[in-house]
Amino acid sequence: MSLPRTDPAALYAAHHEALLRYLIRYTGDADDAADAAQETYLKLMANPPATDQNPRAWLFTVASNVVRDSWRRRQSGKRLLEVPETDLMGQTAPEPDVQVERDDERRRVRRALDLLSDRDRTVLLMREEGFTHQEIAQAVDTTTKSVGTMIARALSKFSHALSPATEGPMS
Repeated sequence: MSLPRTDPAALYAAHHEALLRYLIRYTGDADDAADAAQETYLKLMANPPATDQNPRAWLFTVASNVVRDSWRRRQSGKRLLEVPETDLMGQTAPEPDVQVERDDERRRVRRALDLLSDRDRTVLLMREEGFTHQEIAQAVDTTTKSVGTMIARALSKFSHALSPATEGPMS
């Protein structure tokens, strides 16, 4: 998609939905995600990406850094956050038993994501959003060739973290 690199309105229109979805998964909280997205677009307006940078990768990298900075400021590290009760897509609420199962599964996934390093979490969530290996490499400051290995290792750690016997942080 060819967009003017410094046109905040065009970048917002093209990437906001995916960025917000990524941030909700990254933080586990829709309000924190919306705040981080807003701060990311403020940074975009104040200091747009260089012409040689991929604007999409730049947005997601800045958004990830905004979240990490916010967590550091709170001095609470990573915390388990509940998914909002309202459906973000405006869908009707499921039956209570289905909702309980979904909430349990979200908590398990959130805990597993929280056990991963910031880099592993970023790699997995960017992959989930459809980023190319080149974009992921740029976002986590590595080579394109190493991204596949990083994804495989992060998936392995995530799978291990989802297992019921897993306790404590991942190395």
